[in-house]
Amino acid sequence: MSTCATVSRELSEPLAATAATATTWLLIEQTGPWGAKALAESHLDAAVGRALEAAAAGTGVRVALIRRPGRHADCLPTARHEVFLAHTVPGRGWVRRGAVTDPAELLGLDFGALGAGEHGGFGAEHVGGPVALVCTNGRRDRCCALLGRPLAAQLTAAGHSEVWEVTHLGGHRFSPTMLVLPYGFAYGRLTAESAKEVLAATASGHMVPEWSRGCSGWERPGQAADHAVRLATGETEVDALTLSQRSAGAGRWLVTVRHRDGRAWEVDVVEGASEPARPESCGKAAGTPSRMDVAAVRALSVRER
Repeated sequence: MSTCATVSRELSEPLAATAATATTWLLIEQTGPWGAKALAESHLDAAVGRALEAAAAGTGVRVALIRRPGRHADCLPTARHEVFLAHTVPGRGWVRRGAVTDPAELLGLDFGALGAGEHGGFGAEHVGGPVALVCTNGRRDRCCALLGRPLAAQLTAAGHSEVWEVTHLGGHRFSPTMLVLPYGFAYGRLTAESAKEVLAATASGHMVPEWSRGCSGWERPGQAADHAVRLATGETEVDALTLSQRSAGAGRWLVTVRHRDGRAWEVDVVEGASEPARPESCGKAAGTPSRMDVAAVRALSVRER
């Protein structure tokens, strides 16, 4: 059976700079089945789901549903919803955790402030281990169910206590995909062993370039630049690099990447199209999805920094 993930792997499509962009994630526990558009197609009240999506629009906040791994029969709604808020801009990140009896309560959050990195005192600081969010929504793409659900189950069986299924991380063709908090790096084409390696690295404040799709706190040109500098220097510490980007014309960006030790680089990133055509998702017509290519990496002199 050919799937979008099979085709992407056969074409050796790069993982880098494909992470969904969100400065802040709002993750709401909702048991039971999920539809393709889960915020309006689950046991979550559809009106509340649509209102949350509208409130988040344009703020940098991305809303998704989560649930514990396992079977998800069409059961009654839960009376208590775990909630994670996570700001994922490197160097300024945080994760807050709380619970609500009615997700409509979350409409009282200041979404603009959340996107800018202000949590407003919601819940309490998450002090546990890394939070693994594995995309498993087969109603959105079958690869997520076929490849994601087994991965979530394997990580849970291995004793990782903070494993959650999530409705949508983007990039179905890179399944199984996983977003890891507190740092917001997304990963793709994982196995149980590589996922465990990612979680161990995250626990020590590092990332793993081999399977990285990028940090969601950066826009895609920034993700490409961050990845290129990490490959060039071998740097894996999550918060070692910060960046700023500026447009250099249609489909081109110059990204300045700075290391905490004072080094800096200018990275030339160009948007291109993936060839040959391939399906971005199972059931969709083949297309040429956007990709971010690094044209050059130049070390900056002391004067230029």
